[in-house]
Order: sequence, then structure tokens, then C-alpha cells
Amino acid sequence: MTVLIVAASLLVGVSLGVLGGGGSILTVPILVYLAGQDTKEAIATSLFVVGVTSLAALVPHARARRIRWRTGLLFGAFSMAGAYGGGRLAEYVPGTALLVAFALMMLATAVAMLRRPRHTGRQARPAHGELPLKHIAAEGLVVGAVTGLVGSGGGFLVVPALALLGGLPMGVAVGTSLLVIAMKSFAGLAGHLAGVAIDWRLALTVTAAAVLGSLVGGRLAGRIPQDALRTAFGWFVVVMGVFVLVQQIDTAVWSHPVTWAGLAAVLAAALVARRWRASGTG
Repeated sequence: MTVLIVAASLLVGVSLGVLGGGGSILTVPILVYLAGQDTKEAIATSLFVVGVTSLAALVPHARARRIRWRTGLLFGAFSMAGAYGGGRLAEYVPGTALLVAFALMMLATAVAMLRRPRHTGRQARPAHGELPLKHIAAEGLVVGAVTGLVGSGGGFLVVPALALLGGLPMGVAVGTSLLVIAMKSFAGLAGHLAGVAIDWRLALTVTAAAVLGSLVGGRLAGRIPQDALRTAFGWFVVVMGVFVLVQQIDTAVWSHPVTWAGLAAVLAAALVARRWRASGTG
């Protein structure tokens, strides 16, 4: 089982290094289903793993100058503020509704990422340029609020926000998102440590494997064409979005009394129809 956990943790790091996202969505299931942790402990541990791994994944991106530091730091600060507000609001919204909305949002994001960009006369911003403060503030607050509501999805939202709304090249958006994810992860971890005890031996084992994977992923990201990276990210979001949506719809449908009442009604109607047909032909 330990070998399987390490192998899966490597994939977490590769995902963060190449795509700039997928850390928490992948880490929590690993800790819950493979390591046997409860949900709260898994979430807290994943924040530590993703935070440290994101910082490690920054290294190859920083060396290749694929990070906009001012944009990342400001975006991270505003998203942390938005995440706090979203987290407070989440208390009044059912969890299933939040995750269904999140899955639908992931699919909408994927569609936007997979669409071929229209070629216009406007030139893309250079890699060393910076976004206007008002754009960073607005996008950071919105993305932070959404991630605060659903409790995960930092990279899935930050990368598209930087690439689609901010106009950053995909590779630069991936690198910059890692800085934002690290900031939000450590802020979230600080809030969880008061009530959750972390198995630091497991946390450090998973983190070490994920860091190794992130360094590999960071090197691969610089060699993958921008269009291919954009497409890979889009389809990855499609898969995860469909998975989350199916799981939540399945839970909501099969746990609702109306579903069972409806099934009972359908079964009763089928039995009545069968008897009616039998009596009509007999």
C-alpha cells in the first residue's frame, strides 16, 4: 500500500508541475482511500503537501522565467481574502449543491480552455509584463471566493483566470498559479491545525514523492507546446469535472426520499400494467 501511495503522490507532483493544478483534488482521495485517513485529516494534510509541492514546483518555472511575481503575489493575497468570505458563506449552502456547481464550473472552464483561440490583431502580453491591479483584484477575489466555497480547485480556477481573463501565456499562467496555490494552501493549513492532528510521517512521505514529481513536471512543462498544454489541461478538467458531477448527482439522487418513492411508483405501475395485460389476454 505504501508503494501505491508513493506512486500516486508522484502523479500529484507531476500534475502540479505540468498543469499548475490538480493537487488537492488528487491528494485528498489518495489520503482517504489509500492511506485510510478521515476527511478532515486528509484535507489538512493535503494542504501541507500541496503547499510545499507548489513551492518546489516553482523552482524550474522561476529559472525559466515563467512566473510573474507581482501578479502572483497580489492575486494570491486577494484570493486569500476572497476565500475567507467564500468559506463563511459556505456554511449556509448545502455541500452537494456546492460540489455540483463546482463540477459544472469546471466543465465550463474546460470548454473555454479547449476552444481554439481566435486570432486577432491584439498581441499577447510579453512574459515579463504585469496585469493591471484592478484585474488582479477582481479575478483574485472571485476565484478565491469560489475556491473558499468549494474548499478546493485552486489550480483549476487560477490557471484559466490567468490564461483566459488575464491574457498570460499558458506556461506563465501555470508557473504563476503555483505561487498562488502555495499561499492559499498555507493559509488554509493554519486554519486547520488548531483542530486537526496531522500524521507528519505520512505527510512528509507523500510530500517528498510529490516534490520529486513536481520537479519532473516542471521540466516537462517547458518542453510541451502551449497548445498541447492547454488541451491537456482542458481534458484533465473535463475528466475531473465529470467524475465530481457524477458522484454528487449519484449521492443526491439515491439518498433522496423522492427517488425511492418514484422508484416504488414505477415498480407498482409496472406490476399493475403486467397484471392488466395478463387479464386482458387471459
